Amino acid sequence: MNTRLTWICHGATAASRKAMFPIDEPLETKATEEAGRMTALPRADRIAVSPALRARQTVDALGLQARIDPALGDCDHGRWAGKSIAAIEAEEPENLMAWMTSPEAAPHGGESLVDLRTRVASWMDNESALGGHVIAISHATVIRAAVAHVLQAPPSSFWLIDVEPLAVIRMTSNGRRWSLRFQH
Repeated sequence: MNTRLTWICHGATAASRKAMFPIDEPLETKATEEAGRMTALPRADRIAVSPALRARQTVDALGLQARIDPALGDCDHGRWAGKSIAAIEAEEPENLMAWMTSPEAAPHGGESLVDLRTRVASWMDNESALGGHVIAISHATVIRAAVAHVLQAPPSSFWLIDVEPLAVIRMTSNGRRWSLRFQH
């Protein structure tokens, strides 16, 4: 069964602009306006969104109706949520380094990158079994995990994938494997 998956990264927030671990913050006004100007998206059989406010506001700005899916939630950053990367580097440099170099580490008490990738891959497999076209509005971390999964890349590749706010990433599955799909 063929499946098309269109990922949309939520718009920019104050936390993303300030290099902070996110909390459930709203979109910046400019991001809401940018999402509203995005070109028309193809028809979808299913539209799913992270439960986070910034993702739900992106859905609203895009004029879509979506079901909230907890599996699309951002990486759980534990006690680091709401703090800047610079603050964590000053307070817990060894923990930050462990998190960035050991994908199975979760020194913040939240979710490891390996666990995030497992969660995202499971969601993708479930969607692949349903077929059709699904649009997912989620977070850069979730989309990074999805791209690494599709490429069967080592977990360390997570940090080599850059996903901008409002980026659109397309994937396809033939029921056996996923592929990245580029189009103009």
